[in-house]
Amino acid sequence: MQSKLRQYHTEVIDKINSIPSDIPAHRKAFKLGYSFSKLPFKEQLLIWDYIWHHSKNFRAQLHAYFFLEDAVKNKAHHAAIWATSVAWQEGVDDWPLHDSLSKINTKLLESYPNEVYTQLAAWNKDEDLWKRRQSLVSLLYYSRTKKEYLPYKKIEALVTPLLGDKEYYVQKGVGWTLREMSNVYPAETMGFVKQHIKKISPIAFTIAIEKIRMDEKDALKELRKM
Repeated sequence: MQSKLRQYHTEVIDKINSIPSDIPAHRKAFKLGYSFSKLPFKEQLLIWDYIWHHSKNFRAQLHAYFFLEDAVKNKAHHAAIWATSVAWQEGVDDWPLHDSLSKINTKLLESYPNEVYTQLAAWNKDEDLWKRRQSLVSLLYYSRTKKEYLPYKKIEALVTPLLGDKEYYVQKGVGWTLREMSNVYPAETMGFVKQHIKKISPIAFTIAIEKIRMDEKDALKELRKM
């Protein structure tokens, strides 16, 4: 089996090396398929899992993500995808792959709210900055893409501990989550921002207020000055 996995790995690497670097070109190439693209889901998942862990090649990992992105549309695959996504997070050290997994995780959060939230809560306290960021961005991702949302209190419980986080990308995640919270829970989020106006970093604050009404934005800016 290992020799077959190495063969598929080589096939993917050879293909991606012939594709222009832009993401749309890679999406198009992925849709054209590989020699193993008609295998059963679990067999393909095993192949892409091998490629993710053995290539350390961003574009190869991107194609592995495309597979999950497509497979997550089928709820029957969600349990296997969740186990895979958690394992893939261990090797993430950049924001494009990180946020790609967030798109997967937020869908799985709807299927397994307790299990996924428990993992996010653990990542919220992790030493790895990318796990802490994941604990935030997966909560809502882009709220417009979700059908169900966690209760406000459960989201707030993971945002509050990271308000003072020193990492730039974690603060970007704080701002992202506050912005999306304002779409789902506008009154509660406005109250949260006012309550923690001194604790919210400039990075997070700028992102958090991107899409609120101008009068509310001006009022919050004035409150920060005071």
